[in-house]
Order: sequence, then structure tokens, then C-alpha cells
Amino acid sequence: MITEPRPPLLRRLPAGVWVAAFWTAIVLFRFFTRVDELRHLLEYQGNTEDMPLVVTAVVTTLVAFLLVRLPLAAVAAGLAGGVFALGMWTQPATAPVQFLIAEGVVAYCAATRSRLVSTLAAGMPLAVLAGLFLWGTVNGQPVNPYAYLGLAATVLIAWLIGNTVHQSRTHAEALRGRAAEQAVTAERLRIARELHDMVAHNIGIIAIQAGMGSRVMDTQPAETRNALDAIEATSRETLAGLRRMLGALRQGEGEAAPLEVAPGLDELDRLVERTAGAGVRVALTRRGAARPVPAEVDLAAYRIVQEAVTNVVKHSGTRDCHVTVEYGAERLAVTVVDLGAGTAAHTPGTGYGLAGMRERVALLHGEFSAGPRHEGGFRVAALLPIPAAPAAPAVPAAPAVPAAPAVPAAPAASETAALEVGP
Repeated sequence: MITEPRPPLLRRLPAGVWVAAFWTAIVLFRFFTRVDELRHLLEYQGNTEDMPLVVTAVVTTLVAFLLVRLPLAAVAAGLAGGVFALGMWTQPATAPVQFLIAEGVVAYCAATRSRLVSTLAAGMPLAVLAGLFLWGTVNGQPVNPYAYLGLAATVLIAWLIGNTVHQSRTHAEALRGRAAEQAVTAERLRIARELHDMVAHNIGIIAIQAGMGSRVMDTQPAETRNALDAIEATSRETLAGLRRMLGALRQGEGEAAPLEVAPGLDELDRLVERTAGAGVRVALTRRGAARPVPAEVDLAAYRIVQEAVTNVVKHSGTRDCHVTVEYGAERLAVTVVDLGAGTAAHTPGTGYGLAGMRERVALLHGEFSAGPRHEGGFRVAALLPIPAAPAAPAVPAAPAVPAAPAVPAAPAASETAALEVGP
């Protein structure tokens, strides 16, 4: 069960508490600095430090308390303060201040609430302005239509600003949701590729060994025992791989990574030996200067060879296969060639195996090809980009020494090493 920690106490207090504390501190300070402060605050004497200060304090406190849960009531509180301040004719700036507070709430509603709530929030100040204009016109009060239009324009501007923020937030949430879906899909495909490449190869070898053991059980007990040993070893390896994968999936945040490492090109010799036990000889050739490659390239190259060799065992109908791993300056080339006849399933572009290999190579921005050869058989080739090896640091030249007598040089060893394992 996942539990979220509670926020600190000061963050759990409503915003209205902090606003009320702010105004309380101001009033207490004025009590100690001016005589008869309570009478000044309750009796309007045409000074902004008297009743207008109290009206602003009450309106802002109410708005802070109502903003989150009852935003429309917060708009109404700001408008009520503005209408009340209209009676203070000697201080005409008081009413617009309260009206601006209501407009701030309108922008907040447009940014955080539904379209219906934000529309109602914007309509309330517009309705109050229209009512005040009609009331002043009917009662012969001096009204300035441009002032009312200007205030109405500020309401619309506040709503547009909030709506823009709302649209930007919605777009950002949609992008985050899409990125999360793509990450989940990519992780599912990665797990599917790992399971297919690992399980399909090993289960295929187990099936072949079991079939061979059942055919020679009565006539060749030694071969049956060898087949059972191979089945046991392959099964243990499969279980170890599954355990490693499940451990990675169950790994929680902050936990240590699994101790088992993913297979790589160093495991090709064992792969060749297991394939030989299934009746297919694999000739493994390494070319170029072998060097460490990134983990994702190492794993992808191994899985490509594993899946291609599995297809040879299951579909080709041949007993020979040639695997070539070539280290280039910037790319790692992997090629698997067999001379079998193949089956209907052994065609390019079909099955999860070839699709998984293509996906692995595409994720690494490499090149992949698979298909039958003109001279017969099937060929799988992949080019995986790898970073260039770092240049060795320059070493200062040593002092010159007298030249030794020339000695005939031994013949240079070939840069291409070949390893063939098979029965």
C-alpha cells in the first residue's frame, strides 16, 4: 500500500488564516501608534486609513477563505465590497480596488475551473456593472459610459488570461499523459522482446533435446542422459533469466539494482555450445579489435544472434550456421548465415522474432536486414552504431638511445580470429 506523507502543518493552514493574520498584525500595530484607533476604523472620516482599510481587509480575507472551495462566492464577496465602497464618494479609488480583487478571482476561475464556472464568474461582474450603469441612468446620477466599458474590458482581459493559462495547463497535461503512455508501451515492448528472445531460444532447445532423448531412450541410454543434462542446464538458465527479469520489474524506487548482469557478446561461446547440443554446428568468427561497447548495444547484439540461431534450429533444417561479429571504428556488425531450406515461417518480416530484432536495431538507430539469399539459405545482418574508442593520451618522447642491431621481425598475426564450436 502506497501512503503519501502529510504536508507540514503550516502548509495545511488555509490561505485565509495567513491573510487574516496579516491584517490583524497591521491593526494591532496601529493600536499602539495612534490614539482612539477603533473609532477611526469604524467611523468613516474620508481617509483611506479608516473604514476603507477595514473593507479591504474583510474582502481579501473572505476571498482567501472562499477561493478554493467556493470561487463564485469569492467573486461575490469582492463585488459586494466594491458596491459598499461606492458610498465613500470622497475616496473614489476604494471601489475599483475591490473590483480588481473580484477580477483576480475571475482569472483564477478561468485558469483552474470548468468553462461553466469561469463563464459564471466572468458574468457576475459584468452584470453588476450593467446594473450600476442602469441604476445611475434611471436615477439621474452622473455616469461615464467609457469608465464602465473600460472596467468591462478588464473583466474580459482577466478571463482571457486565465483561460490561456488553463489551455496551456491542459495541453501540458495531455503531453505528459501521452509521454507516459508511450513510456509504458515502450517498456511493454522491451519486456516482450526480452521474454521472447530468452524463452523462445531456451524452450526450443529443450524441446529438441527432449524429442531426441525420447527417440533414443531404449537404444542409447547415454545419449538420453546427455539430453536430460542439457534440458536441466537450459531450464536452470531460463529460470535464472526469468528471476532476473522479475527482480528488475519488482525493483522499487531507491532499492539496489539486481546483482545479475544482462547477457552480452561474451556469452556467445556458451550460446554456441548450447546450440551444438541441439544438433546445429555454429561457426563463430570475431573480426577487428574487440573492445567494450555500451550495455544496450552489447545486449542487442547478443539477442539478435540468439534469436537468429534459434530460427536456424527451429526452421532452417540445416546443421550448419555461421555467425560473424565485426568490430568497426564506429559500428558493430553482426551477421548470421545458414544454408538451410527454411520453412514458411522462415520468411522475412513475419513472426515476433524478426520484428523484435528490427525494433532493437531501430531503437539504437542502426540498420537491419533479413531475408533469403540467392545462393540458398537465410541471412540476418545488423549494423549497430557504437562510440569511437577514446584516443590514448600523448606520452612525452623518451631520450634517444643507440640503435640496437636489427633483428628479423616475426610474422604478424592475423587480425581476424575464428572460433568454431560443434560436435
